[in-house]
This record gives sequence, C-alpha cells and structure tokens, in this order.
Amino acid sequence: MKRIAYFIGIAVCVLLSDCSRSQTPDKNKYPDPQIATSYNNFPVKYSDAQWRQKLTPAEYFILRQRGTEMAFSGKYNHFYKKGTYYSAASLQPVFSSDTKFNSGTGWPSFYAPITKDAVKLVLDKSDGMQRWEVVDSKTGSHLGHVFDDGPPPTGKRYCIDSDALIFVPEGGKPPTSAK
Repeated sequence: MKRIAYFIGIAVCVLLSDCSRSQTPDKNKYPDPQIATSYNNFPVKYSDAQWRQKLTPAEYFILRQRGTEMAFSGKYNHFYKKGTYYSAASLQPVFSSDTKFNSGTGWPSFYAPITKDAVKLVLDKSDGMQRWEVVDSKTGSHLGHVFDDGPPPTGKRYCIDSDALIFVPEGGKPPTSAK
C-alpha cells in the first residue's frame, strides 16, 4: 500500500511540474523587445509633411500623434485570417496571426511580436498612468500598448490599434504603401 501511495505521489509531482513548465514563458522563443529611451533613436525619419503624405488621416492620428481608435471599432478586432500584420508606418512585419487572440478588450491583441526586433517599448506616463507603449522599431511610430494580462505562453497582451496595421494574407506580397 505504501508503494502505491509513493508511486501516485511521484506521478502527481511529475504532472504538476510538467504543467507548471508549460505555463512558463519560453524566453528563447518569445524574447522581450528592447526598451527605447527616446523617440529620437529610430533609423527611419520623415518630416511631418512626408508622414501626412504617406499615411491616411486615421493612420497618422494613431501612428504619429499616438492616438487610439475607439474600442470595438477597428477592422482587425474580430479578424482571424492567417497571415502577417505589418506596420503601416514602416511596412515591416510586426505581428503574426499565429499569436493573435481574442482579449475581449475591443482591440486586436497578440501575445508576442513576430520577432523581438520588430517592435520596441517606450515607457508611457501619459493620462495619469504608467504603461509600456509599443512602437515600430524602424520609425518609433505608435502601435499600441503591452500589458501583463495575456494568455500563455508569454502572459503578455500586445493591444494594438487596427489603423496602425496592414494585414497581408498567408502567401501574399508585403505592402508597398500604407494608402
């Protein structure tokens, strides 16, 4: 009888340790993006007039003026086709449909960027709160914010504005313009 209890105890320990390991973020597969200390240290720079020419008014508001679209209004909120999401500012890939999930918040949400170098984080102390702003790593353009209330495997919720993104279906060609 003691032997059976011993083996059951070992089995429970093995199962519990396997479960806890599956909840731990894989830092090799999903490393955290770099932190940017300023909006001035990005390789791609345009004048305000050039940005206005490149972007639609809605894209300009989000990407360059750090605006936010109304919850539940964005075209990618309840959108689940397979493909890649590109920054409308730099036209670089920033998120994959493989990491998209329904957060119920009213904005497209992802648990990880497509690569650790696709986005950077900037400390945002606006509106009386402190949070991490997600910006395009080439232009420093605002994409949204990241929070620590997402699903496994990272526990992160990258809450991104639809107007900051361009979706390209799996097998499609990368965008050549935001407009």
